[in-house]
Amino acid sequence: MVEIASETVLRIADDASVQHVGDGAVVLLARSGQLYTCNGTTEAFLDKVDGTRNLDQIVDLLSDEFEVDKATLGDDMTALAAELVAEGILAGPGA
Repeated sequence: MVEIASETVLRIADDASVQHVGDGAVVLLARSGQLYTCNGTTEAFLDKVDGTRNLDQIVDLLSDEFEVDKATLGDDMTALAAELVAEGILAGPGA
């Protein structure tokens, strides 16, 4: 699993395309042709990933939006970010 810290800045991978559909989103990886479906939480997370915000800033925005405990949300979003990087949906700086 990829190590993600609160100061890690993430961006959508170059070959990933996020499309909003209904109550979630789908992500297409152009290189592999893989299609991923995302729930509303993952969609909200991906909406905040812009290549300039770090994970802690994204968690702040999401905790305000969803009125969730920041510590719990931080743990959940760190795990989600690591999974999305491992799948090739997100890339870290310089990647």
